[in-house]
Amino acid sequence: MDLSFSDEDFAFQKEVRGWIAENYPEDMKLRHERSANGHLEKEAHVYWQQALYKKGWAGLNWPAEFGGPDFTPTQRYLYDLEMSAAGTLHVLPFGMSMVAPVIMKYGTQEQRDKYLPDILASRVWWCQGYSEPGSGSDLASLSTKAVRDGDHYIVNGTKTWNTLGQYADMIFCLVRTSNEDIRQKGISFLLIDMKSPGIEVRPIITIDGPPEGRQEINEVHFTDVRVPIENCIGEEGKGWTYAKYLLEFERGNAYSHGLKAGLANLKSIAATERSSDGSSLLEDEAYQAKLSSVEIEIHAMEFTELRILSSLSTGKNVGPESSLLKCRGTEIQQSLTELMVEAVGNYSVPFDNTRSIKGNNFEAIGPEYASTASPAYFNTRKVSIFAGSNEIQRNIMAKMVLGL
Repeated sequence: MDLSFSDEDFAFQKEVRGWIAENYPEDMKLRHERSANGHLEKEAHVYWQQALYKKGWAGLNWPAEFGGPDFTPTQRYLYDLEMSAAGTLHVLPFGMSMVAPVIMKYGTQEQRDKYLPDILASRVWWCQGYSEPGSGSDLASLSTKAVRDGDHYIVNGTKTWNTLGQYADMIFCLVRTSNEDIRQKGISFLLIDMKSPGIEVRPIITIDGPPEGRQEINEVHFTDVRVPIENCIGEEGKGWTYAKYLLEFERGNAYSHGLKAGLANLKSIAATERSSDGSSLLEDEAYQAKLSSVEIEIHAMEFTELRILSSLSTGKNVGPESSLLKCRGTEIQQSLTELMVEAVGNYSVPFDNTRSIKGNNFEAIGPEYASTASPAYFNTRKVSIFAGSNEIQRNIMAKMVLGL
């Protein structure tokens, strides 16, 4: 694996850095820094994603034939590095990097023409319908049914742990179209208009904060929802194959750049905070050891990602390595939020420590960076559970990599 960069690579890195400086609004950066879950209002995400689209940098993993930027693996690495360093909003994955690859590989030409341009331009907001109440990580046990009725399916059931579905225009869903001896055989992959009669979105208020500006999780209920049969991806009953392909993209995200930025921020805070003897927390040997341990894990994660990125450049899929990335990336994420709570100490106790805003007489307690410590800590408890719990990921690795 060649880790050297050419003059062209450095020129590209400079271009990305300069473009971010000119196009990423300062107020958006500040509000994103104060967000415990990394989300802002829908308009902010759409603004940023459409700015990337106009530049030609949307759909990073998309082939050039579908409008992707056709970055080399090195350019993708440097692009992610600069975006993380600048603290920009993440491109929401549901349309761009989850359902789009499925449509590209398994959809008809009509489905590609209909959906992909709007996904790339962020004109349509997507959400995911996989998990169900009582199913846990046993996705194949899903019970949401889709029954054929002429040229439509009639869908009934419930999806849970749906992220930002209250804003969505479309949802991609796994539904049961038949009952087979092997559960995976009777599953199909449907694209459903969220404005269809019979769809109800109910919020799930999570422990990381009140609903104002933070609510992100929902249940989606389907009652006799009519879905055209042309909204079925691929073959009826083959949805499990498409679902596994999508999960490679959901789990196979690059974590190291964001983790490195989080660690740098944590070190800066530790240099400000005081330990019990009055010295900076960064000089405390016990805390230093914890930081060093996490830093080693992040470097190992980075080189693993580079190795996988190198294989992707040859046309390979992420494969079971996506489970490795998901396990280690989410566990390190959680470690960083734990160390943040430890660093700010008592200032993490006021759970809703809102910053001063116009018309608000509330006086925040402690430094600015303390306001998101507890909400971020609680919010990241979910990351080792979603996209298949880390226990399930270890089972996948044991089977697919070790042959156990």
